[in-house]
Amino acid sequence: MKKTKGTNASIFELNGIPQLSKALPLALQHVVAMIVGCVTPAIIVAGVAELEGTNRVMLIQSALVVSALSTFLQLFPIGSKKGFRLGAGLPVIMGTSFAYVASMQAIAADVGIAAIFGAQIIGGIIAMIIGFFIDKIRKVFPPLVTGTVVFTIGLSLYPTAVNYMAGGASSANYGHWTNWLVAIITLAIVTFLNHFTKGFVKLASILIGIICGYIIAACFGMVDLTAVAQASVFQMPQIMHFGIQFDPSSCIAIGLLFAINAIQAIGDFTATTTGGMDREPTDKELKGAIVGYGCTNIIGAFLGGLPTASYSQNVGIVTTTKVINRSVLGMSAGILLIAGLVPKFSALLTTIPQCVLGGATISVFASIAMTGIKLITSQPMSYRNTSIVGLSVALGVGVTQASASLGMFPAWVTTVFGKTPVVIATVTAVFLNLVLPKEKKTEK
Repeated sequence: MKKTKGTNASIFELNGIPQLSKALPLALQHVVAMIVGCVTPAIIVAGVAELEGTNRVMLIQSALVVSALSTFLQLFPIGSKKGFRLGAGLPVIMGTSFAYVASMQAIAADVGIAAIFGAQIIGGIIAMIIGFFIDKIRKVFPPLVTGTVVFTIGLSLYPTAVNYMAGGASSANYGHWTNWLVAIITLAIVTFLNHFTKGFVKLASILIGIICGYIIAACFGMVDLTAVAQASVFQMPQIMHFGIQFDPSSCIAIGLLFAINAIQAIGDFTATTTGGMDREPTDKELKGAIVGYGCTNIIGAFLGGLPTASYSQNVGIVTTTKVINRSVLGMSAGILLIAGLVPKFSALLTTIPQCVLGGATISVFASIAMTGIKLITSQPMSYRNTSIVGLSVALGVGVTQASASLGMFPAWVTTVFGKTPVVIATVTAVFLNLVLPKEKKTEK
C-alpha cells in the first residue's frame, strides 16, 4: 500500500493528512456513531452513585476526554517502529464500554465510585499482562467462552434499560405512562432508522432517536436545563477527583472483565485490518493494542474516566467505507476531546430524561447479547459446547436473580458473585472449557 507523508493524502491510505473537506464529514460520522454509547455508561453510573451537579458533569467530561486520549494512543503509538510500541497504530475508535456497566452499578451502590477506579487500575494491569503474553493466554478464552460472557453481559443490562424506560427506579414517577410513551416512541424511531434507512442516517439512528425523544420529553415537562446554565464553558479534568479505593471484591469483578475485553479486542482489531486493509493484524500490533488498552485505562482511572474498549460500530464504518486514514479518526478523537473540555456540553447530556436513554439504549444492549450469540454459534453446537454455555448462563443469571441465595456467605462473596451474572458465567465457562473432554471428530 502506498504511504503518503504529506498533506492531501488519500483517505484510503493509513498515513498522511487528507483534505479537510473530505476528512471532516467522515470524522463526524465516527463521532455520531459512538458518542451516545460513550457517555451513557457515565450517566448510568452517576445515577447509581447519586452524583449531583458538578460531579455528574465531570464524570461525563472525563469519559469523553479519556476516550479521546485512548483513541489517540491506538492511532499514533508511542515507542520504536522496530521495537515495542504502546498502541496499535491502526484505525480504531476507543470509548467508554457498556461491558462494565452492570458490575460498576453494583460497586457504585455497595462500595462507592472510588472503588470502580481502584478496580480499573488493577484491571488495566491485568490487560497489560495479557497483552505481553497474548499468544498463550488467548487459548483460555476461545470464542465459545468470550461469546458466553458477552451474551451474559447483554442479559445483565436488560433490567437497567427497562428501569430507565420506566423513568428510573429512584424517580418519583417511576412506571408512569408518560415515561413509557416517550421511551417506546424513542425506541420506535431508532428501530425504524436502523431497518429502513441507509448511510449516515442509519449510523446516527440512536442519536436521532435521542434528539426526537428529548423534544417529546420536553413537551411533557421532563427536561430541566438548570445544570446547563450553571455549568462553566471550559474546564480541565481533575486528577483523582473521585478518589481511588482498592476493594478486593471490586477488583476481582472488574479484573475478570478486563481479561475478557482484552481478548475480545483481538476481534475488533482483526476485523479492522481484514475489512479495511486486506490483511491480518501483526503480533506486534495486537500486543501494542492490548498493552495500550491497559495503560490508558490506568491513566483514565486517575482522570475519572470509566473503563474503555474498542468500538465495534466504528470498526463497521472502517470496513464498510474502507477509510483507514489515521488522521480522519484522529480528527474524531479531537472532536471528543474538545467536547470533553466543555462542561456545558456534558451538562446538556445530563438533562436527557432516563426514559429517553432507556428507549434508545435497549437496542444497544440487545445487540450486545446477539454479538455473544454470534460468537457462540461460530463454534459447533455440540453437546459439550451447549453444556458450557447453558450451565454458565444458568448459574450466572440464576444466582443473581435469587438474591438471597448467598445470604450466609461473607459479604465479599455476595459482592463478587451475587451482584452481576458476568463473574460466575466467566469463571464457569473458563473452567468447563478446560476440564470437559473435547469431542472427537468422527469420519463420515
